[in-house]
Amino acid sequence: MPLRESASVLEVNAPPYAPEWSGWLAEIGFLPGERVQLLGRAVPGGDPLVVRVGDSTFALRVAEAACVQVQPLQVAER
Repeated sequence: MPLRESASVLEVNAPPYAPEWSGWLAEIGFLPGERVQLLGRAVPGGDPLVVRVGDSTFALRVAEAACVQVQPLQVAER
């Protein structure tokens, strides 16, 4: 996902080794239809990511963020 581009959460799918991630991500706001943005990546390596969901900002590990499927918002929705 490009930096600062808005997207909408489609779904959250936790990996088999960490099924609790689905619930945790939902608790902090990663719910279908919610607006998200990737605000930054740590240097070096890009992990963790700085992500805004709704009005809140979080640091997520790349593995956690990979659980969240998004779709770009249409230009008119931004």
